[in-house]
Amino acid sequence: MKLTFAEPVLSMVGQRLIRLLARTWRFRVSGEEAVRALIAERRPYILALWHSRILPLLFSHRDRGIVLLISKHRDGGHLADLASALGYSAVRGSTNRGGEVGLLGLIRALQVGNVVAVTPDGPRGPVEKVQAGIVSAARHASAAIVPLTANASAEWRIPTWDRMRIPKPFARVDVVFGPPILLGPDKDDARRALGRLERVLTELGKAS
Repeated sequence: MKLTFAEPVLSMVGQRLIRLLARTWRFRVSGEEAVRALIAERRPYILALWHSRILPLLFSHRDRGIVLLISKHRDGGHLADLASALGYSAVRGSTNRGGEVGLLGLIRALQVGNVVAVTPDGPRGPVEKVQAGIVSAARHASAAIVPLTANASAEWRIPTWDRMRIPKPFARVDVVFGPPILLGPDKDDARRALGRLERVLTELGKAS
């Protein structure tokens, strides 16, 4: 029997436990100067992060009104609930094949001045492989893509499809911004941007 009636209760308990854990984390931020420059230029930008590292980044960027792209799967619903409680807005959908609704939602959010965050290997992988939709959204909205990661001094790896990373109590969490990726006008620029984003996110994830 599916205990669907219990899911909201379990989700609420999970949120409270995660909040208690997150309050013990010690955040250290580096590389944010490039983001400040984009803000000064009034240039829209997309934060790009691997799906496995989303949890600490939700807390480091909470209450800023950022718009998240979240899948329509049931587990995406739990993430949307947590994100809403932390001051985020959500566009439901994806940027991979068949994700036109999510893509259009991102473009509209960027065009009205919102900061957007995307997990380019979500909602179901391949793990740490960038899907093309993020580049399409950036191009249509004339937005920069800013790589972002979180590296914890101690963490659990959960046996989900992405091997979700959860920092342990009192871990130091390094929040690291990479250099913005700016798109040119031709298709080769888009292909290069995909490869560069994947390389930078991988490199940032190895940094301590």
